Amino acid sequence: MGSSGLSKSNNGQQQRLGITEPISLGGPTDYDVIKTRELEKYLQDAGLYENQEEAVGREEVLGRLDQIVKMWVKTISRAKGLNEQMVQEANAKIFTFGSYRLGVHGPGADIDTLCVGPRHASRDEDFFGELHKMLSEMPEVTELHPVPDAHVPVMKFKFNGVSIDLLYAKLALWAIPEDLDISQESILHNVDEQTVRSLNGCRVTDQILRLVPNIQNFRTTLRCMRLWAKCRGVYSNVAGFLGGINWALLVARICQLFPNALPNMLVSRFFRVYTQWRWPNPVLLCAIEEGSLGLQIWDPRRNPKDRFHLMPIITPAYPCMNSSYNVSSSTLRIMTEEFQRGNEICEAMEASKANWDTLFEPYPFFEAYKNYLQIDISAENADDLRKWKGWVESRHRQLTLKIERHTYGMLQCHPHPGDFSDKSKPFHCSYFMGLQRKQGVPVNEGEQFDIRLTVEEFKQSVNMYTLWKPGMFIHVSHVKRRNIPNFVFPGGVRPSRPTKITWDSKRSSELKISGNAQAEKSEEVKAVSFEADDERKRKRAEDSMDNLRNSKSFASLSPSIGEVHEVRNPISTTSSCSMKCDDSEVNNMSEPKSEKPDLKSFRGCPSSDIETNGSVESKLQFNPILATTDTFTSKDAENVAIEKIMSAPYEAHQAFPEESEELEDDFEYRNQVKYFGGNMKKSNLESSNSTAAVSEETVISNKETTCSTRLSSNGGLEELEVNLLNYLVFGKNLYLGSSINHSATIIDHRSQLFLFACDCLTLFC
Repeated sequence: MGSSGLSKSNNGQQQRLGITEPISLGGPTDYDVIKTRELEKYLQDAGLYENQEEAVGREEVLGRLDQIVKMWVKTISRAKGLNEQMVQEANAKIFTFGSYRLGVHGPGADIDTLCVGPRHASRDEDFFGELHKMLSEMPEVTELHPVPDAHVPVMKFKFNGVSIDLLYAKLALWAIPEDLDISQESILHNVDEQTVRSLNGCRVTDQILRLVPNIQNFRTTLRCMRLWAKCRGVYSNVAGFLGGINWALLVARICQLFPNALPNMLVSRFFRVYTQWRWPNPVLLCAIEEGSLGLQIWDPRRNPKDRFHLMPIITPAYPCMNSSYNVSSSTLRIMTEEFQRGNEICEAMEASKANWDTLFEPYPFFEAYKNYLQIDISAENADDLRKWKGWVESRHRQLTLKIERHTYGMLQCHPHPGDFSDKSKPFHCSYFMGLQRKQGVPVNEGEQFDIRLTVEEFKQSVNMYTLWKPGMFIHVSHVKRRNIPNFVFPGGVRPSRPTKITWDSKRSSELKISGNAQAEKSEEVKAVSFEADDERKRKRAEDSMDNLRNSKSFASLSPSIGEVHEVRNPISTTSSCSMKCDDSEVNNMSEPKSEKPDLKSFRGCPSSDIETNGSVESKLQFNPILATTDTFTSKDAENVAIEKIMSAPYEAHQAFPEESEELEDDFEYRNQVKYFGGNMKKSNLESSNSTAAVSEETVISNKETTCSTRLSSNGGLEELEVNLLNYLVFGKNLYLGSSINHSATIIDHRSQLFLFACDCLTLFC
């Protein structure tokens, strides 16, 4: 159980895994052995391991599926007129990836599979045509559903009760050898984009297993972190949190940094490292290879859209890409707080003041906030509801981003990653999103949030679904905590006020006792009008200009995520989401924390410090950081080592995070949007009835320009002044977000916009 975690090269020498030296080479203590056994028993009792019978059943299904695709490829080869020898040589092969390939799947989990076929077996006609027909005629195959238009085309079905997601990759080979190695870069020669994306899952999974020092310890730790993430409500890629591959990459990096640690220590160090991690520093398991095929890789210096990523977790197989582009500032804040909580509990466990049950306490989502958005959808039948759900879920992230942007980051969102069904309504489900005012921000009397237009825009974008059918319905409403419907609770019964003392409630009580009750104080947050004072806007723009003038070097500045937002104001109209939040509060279920860890300011380096010589890799080479051999280093020493790792030469590159929603959409649905010229499809939904009446506000907005403002009741600012201020705020954000190389001869257009804004200010003054 405590075998060395460093891999060995051909000459028997231990070989480092990862882009830096390990933080510690220390082995486990007796305490670690005991706590690891406790953890393994906890995971067993939680039902995370399948029994032997189910494992054998999965093996049989995969073997049968491999036989089917081999028969399929010979059938289509004969139908295409190939000679008998080529027909006999024709072959296809099944590979697995995802949780099953990593060895962390649980009972009832689906199996991600890939069918690799020859060049003459097409995707549309043969895979989604002939193979689909063959599967549909087999009695052991049920719930067959092809999705050929997805970003990664997939065929979903159940085979003898085992859920299968089957992808297809067409290689530039006439015959597929049985010993095919898809990890080789040459496998990507002369293949289409769908094949590259389909191969990526297998290639990434295999590379992860090659880059971890001890596979068994990795698997146990990953099972633990997946369970923890699900309990705490942060396991969902589509909701803006992290999915299975993201958690696998994060855990793999910790295994590299502590190669001889057991799962107990790996879990503890997971929280310690990522509590201190300064995003958007990327998490890398290996150097980013440029490759020889010219495929686009993650590189914020070259690709503008990569600069918007808030939490880059880079895949290790060529072409390397960010696996976590869906993360928003709200979801990043939530995950950062959860990392901090996990770190505190692990420290308490070391002091025998907590146990594994404490770490895995479910997040009390419906107790954590006073205000929620409820999104109800329905359809005419089960098939329509399945498609409608997939589309609506893919747009949830857009609603979060819009609320963040339109309220200047003052109203924070917490999307629940799951959905809930009201059994009394056929073909119906609901989603929920917690709302709260940004913590630590003083409340101005009468200040309100108007998100009606934001919600209306969200509904309009949802209703532009190209596969929309009559009966597909969406309804968004504000609901107070006391009015949360009963069907979201287990058994449909609303629990009484919690009497069990949890870690979160205990921490909340301690904060109040220690005099931090001010941050926990309940506030009145009204979600029907955001009265952004014009004078406040002017002062914010002037302060921004003063900060720029007083800076010694513009290029050295690191804009904080979400600091400057697009100037935009809501329209007060009758909306399908007429809502009024009478009270919102700082989340009283957890300790108030800053949006970022309390660390030194981000140390960015010029992009010239990143070598591109076959790979994107740091010029900084670290000596073994803390190579102790007997016991693990002290907490302070490890923190210093983590700080050294954080000094990797990657720049802060978020230019204007409020625009990131236009850059990345859910890939599966990115082409399923209807366009109607200048007129968007009118929502066919009725206005929701909220618990409070909507106050009448006189608010106007200029839809035709990016920079719009609300005029004050006495006439307000002149249009010229407003537009100049908007350009100044917008220009500053553009300028700070640009990656400036002082040796470059071409001036970035963002800098030109900023200089233009400065000229405008001079003229205006």
